[in-house]
Amino acid sequence: MGFTTDCGNFHNVSLGQGQEIVAEQAMDESLQKGHWVVLQNIHLVKKWLPSLEKKMESFAGGCHPDFRLFMSAEPAATPAAHIIPQGILESSIKITNEPPTGMQANLHKALDNFNQETLEMCGKEAEFKAILFALCYFHAVVAERRKFGPQGWNKIYPFNVGDLTISVFVLYNYLEANSKVPWEDLRYLFGEIMYGGHITDDWDRRLCNAYLEELMQPDLVDGELQLAPGFPAPPNTDYLGYHQYIEDAMPQESPYLYGLHPNAEIGFLTTTSENLFRTIFEMQPRDAQASGASTVTREDKVKQMLDEVMEKLPEEFNMVEIMGKVEERTPYVIVAFQECERMNHLTGEMKRSLRELDLGLKGELTITSDMEELENALFLDQVPAIWANRAYPSLLGLSAWFVDLLLRLRELETWATDFVLPMSVWLGGFFNPQSLLTAIMQSTARRYELPLDKMCLQCDVTKKMKEDFTIADTRCAPRDGAYVHGLFMEGARWDVHAGIIMDSRLKDLFPPMPVINVRAITQDKQDMRNMYECPVYKTRTRGPTYVWTFNLKTKDKPSKWTLAGVALLLQT
Repeated sequence: MGFTTDCGNFHNVSLGQGQEIVAEQAMDESLQKGHWVVLQNIHLVKKWLPSLEKKMESFAGGCHPDFRLFMSAEPAATPAAHIIPQGILESSIKITNEPPTGMQANLHKALDNFNQETLEMCGKEAEFKAILFALCYFHAVVAERRKFGPQGWNKIYPFNVGDLTISVFVLYNYLEANSKVPWEDLRYLFGEIMYGGHITDDWDRRLCNAYLEELMQPDLVDGELQLAPGFPAPPNTDYLGYHQYIEDAMPQESPYLYGLHPNAEIGFLTTTSENLFRTIFEMQPRDAQASGASTVTREDKVKQMLDEVMEKLPEEFNMVEIMGKVEERTPYVIVAFQECERMNHLTGEMKRSLRELDLGLKGELTITSDMEELENALFLDQVPAIWANRAYPSLLGLSAWFVDLLLRLRELETWATDFVLPMSVWLGGFFNPQSLLTAIMQSTARRYELPLDKMCLQCDVTKKMKEDFTIADTRCAPRDGAYVHGLFMEGARWDVHAGIIMDSRLKDLFPPMPVINVRAITQDKQDMRNMYECPVYKTRTRGPTYVWTFNLKTKDKPSKWTLAGVALLLQT
């Protein structure tokens, strides 16, 4: 339309410190002369936005018919970060640029950052092109893997186009400067600096490096490498040829393209739909006027839940009496004490808050905001925040959470009667599962007079499930360590007969693990051949709920399970 910087009728202002005056001058001039103004990244100048809003209101007073104002801003990450004034939003036509979905669209978009000139700029043309395409694939995979939630990445990272373009620039410099392709240097630069610079979680770093180990290797240049199952590296061609190759050769979108099992998609779609239904449920009318009948049912439902919890919660543990029973305070006994104290801390708060709410509902106490939040949580079947803060991480709704809590209580009561370690310990039933695993190392170190800092855990997976343990098994508790149960595997399954990790069965998302004999050995006796270092987490959110690393036997390369996001969970 003839608006260009050269003609002087197009003003492009990138906002930041001190740029507000430049923007105002550009707008004042354009108002009268009918120019176009682009204000980029208005989210960076929070304090100036009210002035911009006032200025936009003044446009109504009359301006040149050809005058146009364009603005760009990044989407806010959280509701609290919405800083653009309502007036600006209401008077604007809004356009959003959605990121592409699916591997094919992401790969096209990654390749779109380059052109035919880029492909021809390096002396080692064949190597440069092959690695550039593999980098585009890597970029697409790490960006799109986010949709699989914690099984994709433990945390969400802002991987961006800049990471890709700078990596290609580094690749060019390194190929020009070396006679051979320095694979190890490239993997280090991409995995630890360019992309790894964003990564803060050790397991995510391992995943990023596993991708680069698979993609950045000599087979890539020889054309013998598969970037994903059914997607070989492309032959040497031109820029348009690569785009055409993506269209023709790329398999259909599936978790296989990321190294994941198809079950990962079920998990991701289930989570999406659960969030949708939860949001719809929370948007139901709550006020008394909304419908005459609902007030009765709401209060009745809260009262019913309140009475049920109060009735089923047992007395708190009498710590003085419990401690009096024990003669020798072994590491295991101390773990039991700590668990009882934590349980008292939680159940005490539950009883206190429920009694308070009960009096409030009867009209004997003024309803406070805390009571209101508790009432809402009971009605929506959510675990109240004041309880969750004192409890263990859990993703269950309130009813299921309470059933789980009673099971944990029963387990603790059994243990606290005689303080003999149970025949098999329910590891997920602890507030702090690490304490039991540490106690195993402490006990072994004391018994054999070994230094504690030289100890590590060995996990021998038995062939029996908890329910298959017979009376004979219970009598022969392990000589060292402890039997633990209640673990589930995500991303793969354990083959009991072969004693190794195998691919999941379709639609079986969390196959249970057999009982595991966890015992302590010294680090020099640890055999890491054909072992997958498998992280153990308390819940499906992974990340901050990390407990320990169990080494499990595998016939496949360990990197296969890293890419598949295989982990053990204490609660599903």
